[in-house]
Amino acid sequence: MNVHVNSGETLRAALAGLLDGLPPRQAAAAVDRLIANYRGATPTDAPILRDRADVAAYAAYRMPATFGAVTAALDAFADTVPDWTPATHVDIGGGTGAATWAVSATWEGQRPVTVLDWAEPALALGREIAEGNPALRDARWQRTRIAAGLRVESADLVTVSYVLGELTEEVRTALVDAAASAAQAVVVVEPGTPDGYARVLAARERLVSAGFRIAAPCPHSGGCPIVPGSDWCHFSARVSRSSLHRQVKGGSLAYEDEKYAYVAATRFASDPAPARIVRKPQIRKGQVLLDLCEQDGQLARTTVTKRHGDLYKASRDANWGDAWPRTV
Repeated sequence: MNVHVNSGETLRAALAGLLDGLPPRQAAAAVDRLIANYRGATPTDAPILRDRADVAAYAAYRMPATFGAVTAALDAFADTVPDWTPATHVDIGGGTGAATWAVSATWEGQRPVTVLDWAEPALALGREIAEGNPALRDARWQRTRIAAGLRVESADLVTVSYVLGELTEEVRTALVDAAASAAQAVVVVEPGTPDGYARVLAARERLVSAGFRIAAPCPHSGGCPIVPGSDWCHFSARVSRSSLHRQVKGGSLAYEDEKYAYVAATRFASDPAPARIVRKPQIRKGQVLLDLCEQDGQLARTTVTKRHGDLYKASRDANWGDAWPRTV
């Protein structure tokens, strides 16, 4: 956990100076416009981040949340492969590099890292920020068109975070297939919305079809038990808010909860959770209600009571997204 805290603090410190000289109203206006573009329903065939002002404003606003969500997803994945550490990492559509920071926070040490993105201003700023992270000082920031026909160099780990929503369905498919061809492990993270979950689910299906096994969050590699349109699988990461966050959102809280959906898949053996808590635990007098996705591919609600002893104590400390042992 200390690695996470230190990396997060280092990232926030690196981001703090990005907006020097940029009037707060201009930064807020840039963020508002960029958020509108990212939330739009029409995928783009050109980079959304156009210049350094765009990138600086959006990085200061969004990188901490992306880092928090990707770190949470990688934590859950790492728990299923405790003896594995990626020797190489490629981040597709990595922009300013939030996922590379998350990988370095999850697995200590240096490794060859390549960030692929089509927006040169984002890559340039990512390179600048990474100077503050020893694990990323030798990373390659490579301008690459994220399009059909994408080729990705072989790597132990390929991450794809917060990028599929910018692409057409054809390019999404090509990107996931390219990642599957190159990687031993693939982690895809998207916003925790119904649309984001649908993109993750589509990626999950292609990875399974390519011979991958699901390591997290699912305890199984079968079909998702959620009835399409009835619900969606997502989780939450608590993220400290910057002053720009508070200015743009008009909020006073020092934190916000970033909702995200993800899948981690491997070509090698992993030890998926016996079950995964897929909703916020409901704590009642003398009992805790847990909504679980289980190894048999089903959703189930279990009630843990005081008679379960230590398991009951553990349930009161359990969080949404945690692995969970089967009750007895």
